Amino acid sequence: MTTKFGLSSLPMALTGAIGLLGGITGTAYYVSLRVSPPPRQSYLDRYTFTPWELGVPYERVEFRSSDDLRLVGWWLPRPETNAVIVGSHGHSGRKDELLGIGSYCWRAGYNVLLFDYRGRGESDPWPQTLVSREVEDLLAALAYVRQRIPTASIGVVGYSMGAAVGILATARDQSVKALVADSSFTAGDDVVAHGIEQVLRLPAGPLVRLADMIVARRHGYRFSQARPVDVIGQIAPRPVFLIHGTDDTLVPVSHVRQLYAAAREPRMVWEVPGAEHCGGYFVDRVTYCRRVVEFFDQYLRSVEV
Repeated sequence: MTTKFGLSSLPMALTGAIGLLGGITGTAYYVSLRVSPPPRQSYLDRYTFTPWELGVPYERVEFRSSDDLRLVGWWLPRPETNAVIVGSHGHSGRKDELLGIGSYCWRAGYNVLLFDYRGRGESDPWPQTLVSREVEDLLAALAYVRQRIPTASIGVVGYSMGAAVGILATARDQSVKALVADSSFTAGDDVVAHGIEQVLRLPAGPLVRLADMIVARRHGYRFSQARPVDVIGQIAPRPVFLIHGTDDTLVPVSHVRQLYAAAREPRMVWEVPGAEHCGGYFVDRVTYCRRVVEFFDQYLRSVEV
């Protein structure tokens, strides 16, 4: 009886195992598409607000990534100074989303560069990555600034993925003199795991590892290797200003506390009460912009041209 039961149950058990494996693989593939979606650019990426709508003069600029992709940006000029703020937008964002803080920095007397990462906005199409190729794009933007103003005193302000990119790029490029990182995550696999647990309500470990493998196969990088928490301490003695909403459901506030603990002086942290992901600006625009500009004023205003 036991033998017959075992043999007759084998196909059913095998079918169940295959179905489970297929379900896990399909879910991991879905996660990989969320992490690195294919480019979906359209004419709407050009139909946006520009600095013109805000009464700010600007120049449309182009520069090349290290792998020769065309990156498009806006240069907001202040010829009287060598101080430059570079904006770094989020994973699915575009340069126009930084017009608020960018125009404020310009009115405060800074040159400003806002640009689209690859696969977004007006820049060349490319599968979006999560803190991989974007680091090289930000380094290309910094090189463009130095070419334009050889004595540039550069600050970076980044949001979400753009904040994580800012940490990684600043650790590598000594030309960045001050960094503002709003809503950064500690590591790529940490934020992906949190998303799986919150949205899919599934155990994250196996899905994160499998999605990481799929992304590596499709796009040649591993999001698990993007670990701002491991390099933020290398930025010192250059200053870091970390900002995070206490009610962030995409990247929990615990991430900024880990980043602050790993950073070295000079370092600042501002946990914005009640703010969601990248919401500090919208909670109190005046206070937010004032604090960011005061930070840059302290560390970038050493040389005028």
